[in-house]
This record gives sequence, C-alpha cells and structure tokens, in this order.
Amino acid sequence: MALDSFTAAWAHSGFAWAGMAIGAAMWRATIRRQPTGGALAPGNFAVLVGLLMGAALGNKAVFLLERPDVALALWQGQPVWPGQSIVGGLLGGLIGVEVAKKLTRQTRSTGDAMVWPIAVGLAIGRVGCYLAGLHDDTYGLPTTLPWGVDFGDGVPRHPTQLYEIAFVLPLGWALHRARLATPGAAFKLFLSSYLAWRFVVEFIKPVPVAWPLGLSGIQWTCLVALAVYLPLTLRATRATP
Repeated sequence: MALDSFTAAWAHSGFAWAGMAIGAAMWRATIRRQPTGGALAPGNFAVLVGLLMGAALGNKAVFLLERPDVALALWQGQPVWPGQSIVGGLLGGLIGVEVAKKLTRQTRSTGDAMVWPIAVGLAIGRVGCYLAGLHDDTYGLPTTLPWGVDFGDGVPRHPTQLYEIAFVLPLGWALHRARLATPGAAFKLFLSSYLAWRFVVEFIKPVPVAWPLGLSGIQWTCLVALAVYLPLTLRATRATP
C-alpha cells in the first residue's frame, strides 16, 4: 500500500477534517437534547470556544515536544510546518474547556457528552493516517505477524492506526452507554484510558527523538498527564454507584 505524498496529504487532511466535523455534529445533536440547550447557548458556546482554542494550541505544542528537531528548525526560521498530536489536542481541549468554565463561572460537568463524538472523530481521523502510510508518523515498527501492512517500503509493519480504531470505538461506545451516575466520570475514564493506551502502543512505534529512559515525547506527556488526571478519575469512579 503506497500513496504519493500529494495524495497522502489530501487523504490525511480530508479524513482528519471529516472526523472533526462529524464529531462536532454528534456533540451538537447530543447537547441539543439536554436542558442546557444547543451549542450556541451562552455556557455551551464558551465551552466550545475554549475547546477549539485549547485543542488547536495543544496539538501543536505536544507535536513540537515529540519532535524537538522540528521545533529547532522553526526557531531557525526554516520553512517547516509542524504536524499535529491527538494527545495534545485532547489535553489542550480539556484545559481550554476548564479555563472557559472558570471564566464563565460554570461548575457543571461538560465532558460526558463528548466521549462518543471524540471516539468516532478519532477513528475517522486514523483512517486518514492509515491511508497516508509512510508519509505520516503513526505507523508501527516492523513485524512478522500475519496482519503486518507494507506501507510502501517493502517492510510489513504494525498497523497501529487500525489498532487505535479497534481500541477507541468499543471504549467510547461502552462509556457512552454506561450512563454513569457521577457527572464527568465517563469522560475522565475515556481520557485516562486513552492516555494509558497511547503510552503502551508507542512502544511499537518508531521513536523520532528519544527523551529520558528512551521514551518518546508523547509517552512522557501521557505519564505526566496521567499523574495529574488519574487521581481525579479514580475519585470520580469511586463516587459512582
């Protein structure tokens, strides 16, 4: 399986934008059925703005943490364009939402409505990553397993993009249907599970730049985020009947 760089770029971008658009539409449909109103209701609109701004900043920041060589090239004025990080987008979006809620003095939980839309959006976006193949940094290490995929260099590799689809869709659906009693518990479980998943699956991906202990920037980001967020998740799940 091999696409030229132009086709791969368009496939990657197209599925990424489709995933975001479909996820946003699903979120709007979900909150429309809630007492707080639609996406343009004052509180929800503030959350949406915080989410988009935080995700936009976070996905670039964590990508540059993962690829300090690209950050250095940018600093030196070279004509490079940083990629994106889903982990950064999720964490940045979380911070953006919390800042927006603080500024608008909201105390209600808003994350549970986003769980299934985020899972679907991630899965659609990973289809684009899969099609982009070697032109994207999401492929896995070489493997002798029968489902290894040749992305164009003659080497069967772990299709880690498909692994992620197989992980997030059942997780998102299960938490969406669980109807946990504690508001926010479903989102906390989803994000913590995804961070743990990314930490583990990165061991079968190439490490572009090794950080301490040989871990990637994404892995260190996941560890730090879990250290902060996992206690909140455990507290929320203990409070759930």
